[in-house]
Amino acid sequence: MEQTVIKIKEVLDRVRPQLQEDGGDVEFVKFEDGLVFVKVHGACVGCSYINVTLYDGIESILLAEVPGVIGVELVE
Repeated sequence: MEQTVIKIKEVLDRVRPQLQEDGGDVEFVKFEDGLVFVKVHGACVGCSYINVTLYDGIESILLAEVPGVIGVELVE
């Protein structure tokens, strides 16, 4: 599981610059039962495109690149 968390964090580090360009950010919280739990910060909080960013962006990359990941959940 430790390798999975490392890969998840690597993916998040790759997408983070795009979020930061728009004044936002994403933070890894935990990986549990195949789900990646993340928090968003800055401009991402309350953004109407957060679902697109999370599910069409971050989740799709994680599903493709990190075995064992089955989804992403947003936490507050």
